[in-house]
Amino acid sequence: MPPLRQIILSTLLLTISLVPAKARDAETLSEARGKNGMVVSVSPPASEAGLAILKAGGNAVDAAIAVEFALAVTWPEAGNIGGGGFMMVHPVGGREVFCIDYRETAPGSATETMFTPKDGRHTHKIVGVPGTVKGMARAHAKFGKLEWKQLVVPAVKLAADGFVIDDALASSLNSVLESIITKEGGHHQELIRVYGKIPQKGAEKTKWKAGDRLVLPDLAKTLQRIADRGAEGFYQGETAELLVAEMQRGDGLITVEDLANYKAKARRAVHGKFRGYDVYGAPPPSSGGVCLVEMLNVLERFDLRKYDRYSTRNIHIIAETMKRVFCDRAQFLGDQDFVKTPKRLTRKNYARKLAEDIDERFATPSETLAPHVEVMSESPSTTHFSVIDGDGLAVSNTTTLEASWGARIVVKGAGFVLNNEMGDFNWYPDHTDRSGKIGTKANRIAPGKRMLSSQTPTIIAYKGHPALVTGSPGGRTIINTTLQMVLNVLEFEMDLPEAMRAARIHHQWLPDKITYETFADQITPETIAELEAKGHVLSARKKSSTQGDAHSIAIDLDTGEYHGVADWRRNGKALGY
Repeated sequence: MPPLRQIILSTLLLTISLVPAKARDAETLSEARGKNGMVVSVSPPASEAGLAILKAGGNAVDAAIAVEFALAVTWPEAGNIGGGGFMMVHPVGGREVFCIDYRETAPGSATETMFTPKDGRHTHKIVGVPGTVKGMARAHAKFGKLEWKQLVVPAVKLAADGFVIDDALASSLNSVLESIITKEGGHHQELIRVYGKIPQKGAEKTKWKAGDRLVLPDLAKTLQRIADRGAEGFYQGETAELLVAEMQRGDGLITVEDLANYKAKARRAVHGKFRGYDVYGAPPPSSGGVCLVEMLNVLERFDLRKYDRYSTRNIHIIAETMKRVFCDRAQFLGDQDFVKTPKRLTRKNYARKLAEDIDERFATPSETLAPHVEVMSESPSTTHFSVIDGDGLAVSNTTTLEASWGARIVVKGAGFVLNNEMGDFNWYPDHTDRSGKIGTKANRIAPGKRMLSSQTPTIIAYKGHPALVTGSPGGRTIINTTLQMVLNVLEFEMDLPEAMRAARIHHQWLPDKITYETFADQITPETIAELEAKGHVLSARKKSSTQGDAHSIAIDLDTGEYHGVADWRRNGKALGY
């Protein structure tokens, strides 16, 4: 019997209340159980919006759309209508698994050499054509059950009436506002106007705190236009005009034509097998699905469960696998409409060759794997959520503005934050060096092209039934966080809370080092010394610095019960019934 059938059977309460972010730790997870539906996201109000749609008769895609729009209100550092992402959908019965690709695109006037080392990361020029609204519309047209307007109205109400913020959102708001006020300004004044706290009479401080109410009237009007007109309410008419006017104010590139020409795409999922389970991930321009399947194919060649989860041997094997796959990622992956992805990357025979190349005694220096290329930089500020309905339709969705608060530009009069996704392209053709500049061809800028992403929304299934729905934010760490969630459950037979609490490691090929979480003391000084003796360089994260935010759902394949767990590392809430 597959291990997942046996292990998701703990006797925790149906719902454990969310502890404010600053007070949470690995022992205080937000969990829920149910058989009729489950939503797990970074934002409690967004999870509530999704659950309400499920209870109203909507399916998992309906609920996911409601969560996506709610996150644009309640988690503005990453939730968005001005960004993009990937939605994995596992239909009931395991028929063809799809990915709705709503990744942003380069504007029509973009060029390979449009950026210089002097270009900043918070400018109008770096904004890609947003894909979120058309992505949600495409998902609704293909899988939705309820009327579109019903799915957007919860977000409209949250923006118009306001909502009570928690510690996590207060911290995010204060951080971006302080950064803008002290270091930037200029094009970011609208963000200060929209998200800055209005001083109260007699009050000396204007910082946000838990319990304050955030009201977003401009965003409410924009969302209402989307509710009334669908995707046309964003890509045409008043909202489109406001967005283009914002571009013109700051020498941005997006035009009316760019918005009208944007298309979300329904693509077949990347598919692999691991220990008898089906693994479904997002295809390029996401690198997540290909890399996850490639890593699992390599690791299947090793008997990891024979050793302790955090043994020197297992950490060594996992890190060596990560570095090889990230090397392939940098060389070969990009938008599949522009670049052909080598089929060998997800094949078992190729994984066998990679596994045979791993020396269990010593670390392989990263520069010997491909000395002519370097990896790109991606921001950790993305957000992931997981949904499943009573029929077993499952959704794994990751969405982002790229950096925290994207370009830090709010469209004047429309109230939403714009992405800075053009930074995910390779900026310097034919120029690659150790400082982080890369020029590999697969991910160079081209008009209409989607930039490479690490987003890894993932669905694990067994005989046509979802068994684990997972994913994470975290830039390049996304792939490795998702890998370890899958390994913890399938390979090391942990229940979902234990898998969530487990410390995470990360190796991205270059720089040639393993970073690791220290909060749980699971990686001992002795293990570190043994890894260093093998030739690894290790870098400990501060206890306040964690990896990922893997809001996940496990499904008991015998009883049909859903177990949702929100990751304690950032914020979140699991709700089910």
